[in-house]
Amino acid sequence: MRKRYAIKISGDGNLSGFLTKLVTIGTKITSLSVVDGVAYFQTDRSGLRAIRRNRRHYRLKVAISIANLESGSIGLFTSSRFLIACLIPFVASFFLWTVDVESDMPEVVDRIEQKLEKSSIVLLRPLALIPDEGEIRRELMLDDPALSWVRFRRVGTSLTIIPMLSPPTTNIIEENESPSHLVARTGGVITRFALEKGERVGHVHQTVKKGDVLATGILEQGDKTTVVGADGAVYADYWVEYTFTLPKKIKFQLQGEEIVNYSFNLPWKQQGKEGWSLGSFIETERYMEETAGHFELIEGMEETVIIPLLKNKLMSESFSKAIIKDEKVLHVTFDNDKVRGTILFLINDNIAEKRLIPKETEPIG
Repeated sequence: MRKRYAIKISGDGNLSGFLTKLVTIGTKITSLSVVDGVAYFQTDRSGLRAIRRNRRHYRLKVAISIANLESGSIGLFTSSRFLIACLIPFVASFFLWTVDVESDMPEVVDRIEQKLEKSSIVLLRPLALIPDEGEIRRELMLDDPALSWVRFRRVGTSLTIIPMLSPPTTNIIEENESPSHLVARTGGVITRFALEKGERVGHVHQTVKKGDVLATGILEQGDKTTVVGADGAVYADYWVEYTFTLPKKIKFQLQGEEIVNYSFNLPWKQQGKEGWSLGSFIETERYMEETAGHFELIEGMEETVIIPLLKNKLMSESFSKAIIKDEKVLHVTFDNDKVRGTILFLINDNIAEKRLIPKETEPIG
């Protein structure tokens, strides 16, 4: 039975680089569409392995469902076979079928998987023998000081472990780091200071240009000058001109209810295998029912559709911690198959970046 898999790629990583990598290594991709920075396509089992092998490198999330599933013999659901079909899923629900560690750092995943295996938290273990979440968390955090917390998500027979790392200690780095001023990476109007070290240069509501000093790392007390360095954030409002090109017809997919299909492998047909187990006898496939469609961008959708779409794209691409305070439409044109235009966005973000203080330095006036 040849299966097709529906793939959904999302997240804040490098989507275009990931798709290029899949094409380069010959991964089979069909029905590709990208909506709001999320890619949808279909692939085969070989492509599924390539996606799982490469997705962490590009910091992306993958959702997998079955695109089509060929039905087995109708006779399986008659007589005693029908009782087996009802009984086996019930029995299977008492065992752990999926254990997943959700982290973008492969070394963390490997460490936790080894500890879970050592604690006998493995596939096909009875759920009644799985330790309490608090006990699992305590064991993991006791052996790994890099963890600040461990979250769990248990759905049915699936267990997902989500490790949360402690923030890196910067004290040693700061001691060895050369002292710096904070300067503006772009022009804008200062809205607030959030300094950890250093002294302000300027004030709130002041207009600054790119390269202007925002905070000095040189402190003066009378005739004494001390170089301590500046660190922290300086927030400012500034305008960003965003030019875009969108297809006039946009595809979309809506998720419906979850569908569960069961397929059965008869023990005497398991060629080349030593015996059989519950896992080889029954195979469970879960997928979300999806409805595909498209809509067309027309004049008048600038405020209701286009600007919200661009805001979401802008924030996911470059300004994950920024705030969009306002926008102005410069121009939008509609042709046969494209929508083009330019929008001004008023961004509030940290504009401070470090500039090393020269060895021979003079007080900044």
